[in-house]
Amino acid sequence: MDTTLSITNGSRFQVSEFVLMGFPGIHSWQHWLSLPLALLYLSALGANLLILITIHHESTLHEPMYYLLGILAVVDIGLATTIMPKILAIFWFNAKTISLTECFAQLYAINCFMGMESGIFLCMAMDRYVAICYPLQYSSIVTETFVIKVTLSMMLRNGLLTIPVPVLAAQRHYCSRNEIDHCLCSNLGVTSLACDNITINRFYHLALAWFVVGSDMGLVFASYMLIIRSVLRLNSAEATSKALSTCSSHLTLILFFYTAVIVVSVTHLAGRQIPIIPVLLNVLHSVIPPALNPMVYALRTQELRVGFQRLIGLGQKMPRK
Repeated sequence: MDTTLSITNGSRFQVSEFVLMGFPGIHSWQHWLSLPLALLYLSALGANLLILITIHHESTLHEPMYYLLGILAVVDIGLATTIMPKILAIFWFNAKTISLTECFAQLYAINCFMGMESGIFLCMAMDRYVAICYPLQYSSIVTETFVIKVTLSMMLRNGLLTIPVPVLAAQRHYCSRNEIDHCLCSNLGVTSLACDNITINRFYHLALAWFVVGSDMGLVFASYMLIIRSVLRLNSAEATSKALSTCSSHLTLILFFYTAVIVVSVTHLAGRQIPIIPVLLNVLHSVIPPALNPMVYALRTQELRVGFQRLIGLGQKMPRK
């Protein structure tokens, strides 16, 4: 529709599109942020594609742990691509308008990919728990079939539980304001423009966050508490060091992801005083982890580093294991 407002039910005005204003308070010079954000996005795409190509190319990486890493790379690409092209279009081409359908679709995709990332971290924690606490049974428990099952279960969980978020948002009546002080269609940013009651939207958003991310976070940290307890019982210092090194990269990324989730949630409380903080952190939380995840694994996982070297031709003379 060409107009911003349309008449519905004969007498009520209905907004037909939203306007994403970008970062609140810095509209006049926010375009300068496009360069670092574009570099982060390109880094995320390049690094995660390199992860996927390396895992596919190297037969030594055809193991459940690396399959999960490959799935995480796909989720990271999806999350970053859901928001970054539109943000860059806002900064470079002033393409601030977005239709209600596109906005609700982005709202669904962001929530779905966030839940998927949390779920894959939980699967990785389970993988490390079995590998360290039950090493003799690892090959029989964590198989390719196991990876397929947990991945499909996470896709089903997040795909279904996220559906009510855009559905409830679409049922609201948007009759006056259509400017969102954000770079993307966040749940609270969109529903705050509604003219009718949004209690059910806020309740479901909170319940979804606690049920999906909260339960995942609790299970992840419970897994690592059991891992640490098991490792500390080892008599050999060398065995303890080796066991901890096998899950250090996972733990680093998990701590960063869930710490960022908590920080973003807490900063929303200060949003009225300094509105740019939660918006900026929300955007960074959607693009920094996708860029950071493959770099951490590349630095801390020897098998992956060797795979990178072989792929780009620097390790052609290195014998395969």
